[in-house]
Amino acid sequence: MLTVGAIGLSVAMPSLAAAQDAVPSDTETTEAEGEAIVVTGTRIQRPEAATATPVVAITSENIIQSGVNNVTELLSQTPALFNSETNFDAAGSQARTGAAGVNLLNLRNLGANRTLTLVNGRRHVAGVSGEAGVDTNTIPVSLIERVDVLTGGVSSIYGADGVSGVVNFVMKRDFEGIDIRAQNGISDFGDADSKFFSATVGTNFADDRGNIALNYEFRKDGRVGFGDRPAGRYEADTLVRNPNDIPDDPNVPDNIFLNQIGYADSSPGGALVIDGSFAPVFNGDGRPYDPGTFLPQSGFLAQGGDNTPINDYQGDLQAGTKHHSFNALFNFELTPDVRLFAEGKYVRSKNFTVAQPSFDFFTFISEDNPFIPENVRAAGLDEFGGLLFNRDNFDFGTRNENFERDLYRGVIGIDGNLSSNVRFEASYVYGRNDTQYISTNQRIEDRYFAALDVVDVGQFNTGTPNGVFDCRVNLDGGAIVDAGNGNYGQAPQTFTPGQCVPLNIFGEGAPSQAALDFVLTDTSNRYRIEQHVANAFISGDFGNFFELPGGAVNFAFGGEYRKEKSNFQPDAISTQVTDFDEGSGVLADLALLAPEVGSFDVWEAFGEINVPLLSDRPFFEVLEFTVAGRLSDYSTVGTTEAWSINGQWAPIRDIRFRGGYSESVRAPNITELFSPRSGTFAFIDDPCGPENLNQGTQFREANCRALIEGLGVDFDTFDPASDINASASREGVFSGNRNLTEESATTWTAGVVLQPQFVRGLTITADWYDIRLTDAVRTPSLNETAEFCVDSATLDNVFCDAITRSTTDGFVTNYLLSPQNVAFIETAGADVTVNYAFTPGSGSLGRFNLRGTVGYLDKLNVLPANGGIVDDNQGENGAPEWVGTADVTWTLDNFTLNYGVQYIGDQLRFEKDVIAGDPDIAAPEVLTINDRFIHDIRAEISTDDERGSFFLGVNNLTNELPTRGLAFQQGVGWMGRYFYAGVRFTTDQLGF
Repeated sequence: MLTVGAIGLSVAMPSLAAAQDAVPSDTETTEAEGEAIVVTGTRIQRPEAATATPVVAITSENIIQSGVNNVTELLSQTPALFNSETNFDAAGSQARTGAAGVNLLNLRNLGANRTLTLVNGRRHVAGVSGEAGVDTNTIPVSLIERVDVLTGGVSSIYGADGVSGVVNFVMKRDFEGIDIRAQNGISDFGDADSKFFSATVGTNFADDRGNIALNYEFRKDGRVGFGDRPAGRYEADTLVRNPNDIPDDPNVPDNIFLNQIGYADSSPGGALVIDGSFAPVFNGDGRPYDPGTFLPQSGFLAQGGDNTPINDYQGDLQAGTKHHSFNALFNFELTPDVRLFAEGKYVRSKNFTVAQPSFDFFTFISEDNPFIPENVRAAGLDEFGGLLFNRDNFDFGTRNENFERDLYRGVIGIDGNLSSNVRFEASYVYGRNDTQYISTNQRIEDRYFAALDVVDVGQFNTGTPNGVFDCRVNLDGGAIVDAGNGNYGQAPQTFTPGQCVPLNIFGEGAPSQAALDFVLTDTSNRYRIEQHVANAFISGDFGNFFELPGGAVNFAFGGEYRKEKSNFQPDAISTQVTDFDEGSGVLADLALLAPEVGSFDVWEAFGEINVPLLSDRPFFEVLEFTVAGRLSDYSTVGTTEAWSINGQWAPIRDIRFRGGYSESVRAPNITELFSPRSGTFAFIDDPCGPENLNQGTQFREANCRALIEGLGVDFDTFDPASDINASASREGVFSGNRNLTEESATTWTAGVVLQPQFVRGLTITADWYDIRLTDAVRTPSLNETAEFCVDSATLDNVFCDAITRSTTDGFVTNYLLSPQNVAFIETAGADVTVNYAFTPGSGSLGRFNLRGTVGYLDKLNVLPANGGIVDDNQGENGAPEWVGTADVTWTLDNFTLNYGVQYIGDQLRFEKDVIAGDPDIAAPEVLTINDRFIHDIRAEISTDDERGSFFLGVNNLTNELPTRGLAFQQGVGWMGRYFYAGVRFTTDQLGF
């Protein structure tokens, strides 16, 4: 069954210039003419393809010819999905806990939780515990017929979660024959190897009344480390505070590029502090410590020396992934008017990513410790009764995540004709996502400190050393006596005396495996997500009773029941509270966790009516409007309403105007509502630091002064950069908020479709969108919380309430991150698409297909707190004003050549209010991330019978990489030049 996108030109496009909906031109015919067509954004089936709602469609051939087998990586090239969560967002230090390897779509920069992802117009089980976003890796690429992208206003049609729009994966059906595809690819750097294989077989049976199809798909993507790209290496430039501009000179840039940047006074082998200057004097192995050049006001960074490179801490650019997908499709005509259909899917996924190692800042070692190098001991340890060490524990093993995911989804339903004018459909969907992930090399706090407190057994017992080393706790019966670490005299909780193994941290590679086995553990966490959806509706027209001058009135009415469950169970040791430090867990590097269990259900009634007022009249080729509404009753937020009205007018066949207005809703998800109080870690760049005071709103400096002085701290000497923990993440609390209400969004669109008959094969569409989201549910980061606190008109706001500061020095000591219904988020812009297909002359020169899509972002505003200041994000990093794609495909006989280009416009490196408050924050040429073009080329040759083909291509031909100072750049990515080649065999019969 074809739809709007399928009727449009089928064009190869590695750079993904997406097809817009279009009515077939005179030169195009389709098997769908005269048949009912289902268009994303409506449940009304009509023989006409044109609708009032703009739909961008990406076809199966577009996907195949892109050379990209990760659908999110491909779809993120479209302007509407530019900021989707790609492989970079799902790997290393940037991946959310429990979400490594998961790709989520983000429509119109409003967040993955506001993008409703459907499969064949039906819900799909989520990819992350407590959320609604669908992991696109679980959707089989080889079964996709097309992907429809619809902006805004779909809550009335499909329900909540789609306040920014819907992405609908329309899958193949009634497949008959064989389709086999295999592809290999590798980057120009010799990594990121990608393997893809798919096989689909299908056949009709029972005199073509039934069809069954089976599909298997395998995809493997190689892991890529941060240091495997130039921007992730020690020699790479990093933008840091200019050490020659302190105090600030308005004529000198505040930030400059320097290379060989590391975390000051910390080293993989240990940086040893032996006096009150708190500056390392020795390396862990006893060599003199080279501190490099300290960079003031840069978050405890330094250039050169023995310091740990900051880029070593980032982990991965891409997780290693393997996906096995098994799919079955079935349908059977029970009667000429009734059809039974079913879908089944099982996806087995494995993901592995490397994150950070553990670290120590100013951890105490007693002078009794015999592992202390002799020259260090000889330098004198009297001031502390020992020494302090800073260390980045790479030799402990990095904290990695291993995922195993099992996803099941089944659909069963029945549809058919109630009469010549009325159809029905009833279906049930069940989905389940079982995920287990192991977090490796977590330090057990009491074991770690006990293992650090080593003594010579002879010295301990008789006062005469004998060269036998043991943990003090094994000898004295139970106390952990590292007084400098705050746990003096506390009994062990996770072990008994006699089990402790001494740990030597003096020098990289010094720890024994036995000691590491004692102090480290792997945690195993599990979550299960379940979804039940029952849906039934009827659709048709009133043609048997009456017709308007434009035709019969069409309708669709129905109801739906949906239940969502999420159950996250962390490893038991992650939930264990220490006896001696209330509120903290027994793990030193993983925050205290708690099980997250929640569910909700919703009953809904919906309907829509299409009213064709006029057609085939002078100046009224088409004039119609559609009204839709949905009433929902949630077990969490109560009753919600959503509605929309859309219309279109074509004065002549060549031009069509369309527009719509809608009110949509999104109910909070399970994590936002039900997450228990649990620990979290986050970094902070304190907005009240002297280097940041002029980088916020006009309220920041006065608010910071009032805030810090209110604690009894001298604001004029307040300097968070002097905090010895400035470069470390801070432990805090995350909690859900059961008082959240639903979000509401108003969306309006207006557009035009041009199909001039005097230029056959040409279609031009232009559509404007405007979305305003109120009562938006948002969980700000620690940095954002601190900024929103002091950038608001007053300190009387929820963000200030969420942060605790020390009354001694004013530094942040604790914080609570929790979702809130903030004031609003709004965005607006336009999409313009041009499609043109032509065959010059007699056809001896072949056929040409040209396509281009341009996206313009007019605004992207966030009001983070009522009474605060609007944050204008348009044009900033990740939200360029202009993006676009274009391609041209030439086909001659059995040869096809495609060239594509993607454009990413200029972006500001810093936020607008930061630049306005601090014009000399960087040199003018640094303020802007310059625009970029990404070029792709692909060639394919087919056999004479068109059953087999061989193809090869190069994506990012000119090897574009992120701009200076960035390891990843939205649109450009990190991959660099990428080569691929493959084969395909297809036939419409099972036999060869």
